[in-house]
Amino acid sequence: MGLPQRLILTLLSIYLYSATVVNTQQEFKIQSVELIIEPRNDVTAGTNVTLRCHATVSTSTGKGLIREYTILKNDKIVYTKTIGSSEDFVYQLHNARVFSTGLYQCKLDIQGDTKLSKAQRLNVQGLSQPVLHLNTNVVNEGEEVQATCIAPGEIGSFIFFFFDNDEQISRVEELSNQAKTTFRLSGADVHKIHCSYKIRTAEDTFPSTKSNNVTVSVKELSITPELKIFPDSTIYEGDHLNISCSAKNVHSSSEGYKLFLSQGTKLLRTGNSTINHNMVAVPKASEALTFDCRVVVRNVEKYSEKKISVVELFSVPSLTMSPTEVFQGQIMTLTCNSDRFASQRINREDLEYTLYPSKNLPSSGKPGVFNVKALQNDFNYTCSAEAKGIKKDSKTLMIRPKVHVSALKISIEDKVILKKSFTILCQSNGSLPINYTLFKDNVQVGTKVIRERNRQAVFMDVINEPGERQYRCEAKNSLHSNKTGSSQHLSVNVIVPLSQMTLAVIPSSLKISEGKELYFICSVNGTGPVTFKWYRTGSVVPLQTNTTTETYSNLEIKPVSKNDSDEYYCEASNGANKVRSENVNVQVFMAPWKKGLIVVACLVLLLLLVLLLVASMLNIKSKRDRREAAAELSVKPSSPKSDDPLTVNLTHDTDVYNAATVKVDRAEVSVWSKRKPETESDDEISEVSNEPNVEYTEVVHARSTDPARGAADPPDYGSVEYAELNREQFEISQYDPQVHSYQDLPEPVD
Repeated sequence: MGLPQRLILTLLSIYLYSATVVNTQQEFKIQSVELIIEPRNDVTAGTNVTLRCHATVSTSTGKGLIREYTILKNDKIVYTKTIGSSEDFVYQLHNARVFSTGLYQCKLDIQGDTKLSKAQRLNVQGLSQPVLHLNTNVVNEGEEVQATCIAPGEIGSFIFFFFDNDEQISRVEELSNQAKTTFRLSGADVHKIHCSYKIRTAEDTFPSTKSNNVTVSVKELSITPELKIFPDSTIYEGDHLNISCSAKNVHSSSEGYKLFLSQGTKLLRTGNSTINHNMVAVPKASEALTFDCRVVVRNVEKYSEKKISVVELFSVPSLTMSPTEVFQGQIMTLTCNSDRFASQRINREDLEYTLYPSKNLPSSGKPGVFNVKALQNDFNYTCSAEAKGIKKDSKTLMIRPKVHVSALKISIEDKVILKKSFTILCQSNGSLPINYTLFKDNVQVGTKVIRERNRQAVFMDVINEPGERQYRCEAKNSLHSNKTGSSQHLSVNVIVPLSQMTLAVIPSSLKISEGKELYFICSVNGTGPVTFKWYRTGSVVPLQTNTTTETYSNLEIKPVSKNDSDEYYCEASNGANKVRSENVNVQVFMAPWKKGLIVVACLVLLLLLVLLLVASMLNIKSKRDRREAAAELSVKPSSPKSDDPLTVNLTHDTDVYNAATVKVDRAEVSVWSKRKPETESDDEISEVSNEPNVEYTEVVHARSTDPARGAADPPDYGSVEYAELNREQFEISQYDPQVHSYQDLPEPVD
């Protein structure tokens, strides 16, 4: 590197560094980025297209910034460039092609700040016509031809197609604008070859027009296959065939070829020279025998085909049985027979028949006829027919011996209710199909055919009159036999729905005394068995449930009590319906003996109350008498006028009781002022105290005025009486103050 170059590099580095420093020091903002396609968005192929990227950037200093522009097509980067000016960035598409079609965008990046323009679509229309070149125009049949197809001026991803008279013979994918291929042309003829292509883009594929046609002449190979079959006249089954396959017009030994001999899709032989094949003629059902001889030279095939018809010597035998249905252990006849035979070659007597398996078969004396006894299980038979060494087998005959009907049963699924339909079922063991017939009272009701295993014959019937009916089933599963199975008779009792229900009560008054017996009798019209249930209103649990063949039943309650008073009702059901009686109200009253007992008890209680009242009154009177007795006092004068004692009885009616007063300790008090309170009980009174229970009272008596006696006597105050009181006995003694003292008071007398 010379000095001038180093100086240039140094100056450039300084300039870039200075620009970087300047850029880092100024602020900027990318305002917008716009992509413009010139001259327009839709152009034809070969047009020069300009993609202009215009950016608006605001800066703080107005100086240039380092800008990085990127062009994107269908979100993929196409071109990137960094510039230091604010001029528009321009990207040129010279000679635009269809491959250039797509969505374009411009992206601006300044110091990590990026902005993307809106997408603009460029449409380029028109593909150039392809050009086809062949390495030769004349070839021999089977030789290769080399072809080249070119798409002038196009770019992109290509698919090339090669055609022989509008029939595609090759397909090639390329990333360049030309493709080569080789192919072979068969058949002596003039072939017109052309090509076309397609360009694939991210969004679609765009086909081109056809190329120029190139004519190729193909010379046919002179070699041909030759097929011979002997005999060539009418061929019968079993005849021996001789077949040969060879190639003709082979001019050069160096020209390799190969022969193939086939019958239909079966390859019989192959070889490089004449092929011979021997076989026995075997007819094919409904079609002739086809033979094919092919010769292959340089991938060119030529063939010769012949079809021959083979007359069948005799037809394939068929095996039949008689009768067409057989039961276990029954003798049946098996017949093996060929319907057709070639009378020009064989007679019917030439056919020999064999039955397989052939153990212990009784002879019938006729060819192909065999008598066989049916086994207990399913079994198979086949037969064969043979003549002139040709043997043919029949199809397998599967024999399924049938089982006669047995164990025939009849049953009823539903309850038989008057005037309502019910189901009758018949079933038996035996081979299907089985024909069932239903009889009612020996009159046929209907028939059913059962073709599925474990399935019953279902009959429907209605009985409109009460009473008993007889049903039975008959079953038959043989068309050639009168053997019929019959079931036992089934007796059917018709259930008549319940009606007119009544509920009777004994006693009928519905008023009953305790301890008696109460009967509810429920009766209905209909047929049994009938289930009766009795309820108390408000309860869902029956008092009693009874099932009987009668149309009535009863509920007994004994002995009844007051708790049995309630409303009762009855329900009855017999499988046909359910009925309910009306409610009856039962009232239980008290027993008469209880009423008498209550009256007696009341009288006794009343008597006791009277006695108690009388006793209480007597007690009160007794207490009153004791108080009155306590008022009786014994009185003696303090200065008696004579020696005779004076006894005075004081009562409540005397003036003395009302007005007499005495001086005790110089105090004027009433005669009864010193008595104890009357609240003392009799027990307290009856008790004997250790202290004297005596009251001493000094009474001043006033003489009563007696009209009979004239004027009243002057009062005598010279005597004093002392009364000793003890219960109802009273004693009056004369008081002598000089003889008696306080301590000498008399003791109470009981």
